[in-house]
Amino acid sequence: MNIFDCHSHWATDKGYLFRTEDERAQQEKIWRTPFKLFTEDEQARYFRDNNARVILDISWIKELPLAEMKPYHDYVLDVQQRHRDVMFGQWMQFDPRRHGPAAIEEFHRCLARGAGFVGLCVNGQVTGTPADDPAWEPFYRASIDVGAPVMILCGLTGIGQGLPGGKGIVLEDGHPRYIDRVAARYPDLKILAARPAWPWQDDLLAIMLHKPNVHYELHGWGPRQFTPTLKKEIRGRMQDRIMFGCDFPVLRYEKVIADWQAEGYPEAVLQKVLHDNAARYFGAAS
Repeated sequence: MNIFDCHSHWATDKGYLFRTEDERAQQEKIWRTPFKLFTEDEQARYFRDNNARVILDISWIKELPLAEMKPYHDYVLDVQQRHRDVMFGQWMQFDPRRHGPAAIEEFHRCLARGAGFVGLCVNGQVTGTPADDPAWEPFYRASIDVGAPVMILCGLTGIGQGLPGGKGIVLEDGHPRYIDRVAARYPDLKILAARPAWPWQDDLLAIMLHKPNVHYELHGWGPRQFTPTLKKEIRGRMQDRIMFGCDFPVLRYEKVIADWQAEGYPEAVLQKVLHDNAARYFGAAS
């Protein structure tokens, strides 16, 4: 089966999500996968071997000054240009207070490269700026202007998990209530809620029922760990609005896809969730 992965990370030395030895040691504790670096070509070959088209996120660079982020953006777009068959696009994260309006200029610069999809990702927890904060308004306006979905991260994050003080991250900054407020304020904005929203899973499902501009992708968790309510909605009324995300390299397709198939979903539902919904949402050719 072909899959469309709405959210994974870079596994290369230059792009790997976890930068310190402590963070890399935590990967095995939290996700139970070993730390391993891939070359750019090995990474692309892994996606091909698993019939995956992927949107990647080099999220850690948002902690850098904007001038230092630009070479990384050029790097990911250069690699994407070489592997367009499997690398559909990139999510770009910024800190709205650190980078300000200049981040929108950088977003447009990256779009102008023409390397594929480029979208903005809002991380309220790591930036300490919940998604409904006015500092994010230029990001939402820019996404509406170019017709691109914006990803808003919610629920439990593995970033900082198990480290002292959770690395200073406040989980409440990723509560789905902020997605609800953004969806109400910007009805023309395409919002892709990201990660299972546990422990506020039912809140997010209620928001989806109420707000048609909110869709949902499920990276970072194996499907066996989803709540019973979420599993019911995947089979039922949300089967056209829920999409697959893997969270490679901390999770790997071989196990995650096998677990999806073992959950007993009808084949038609799996086809939608693992590929068709995202292909339609992002306007990707099948």
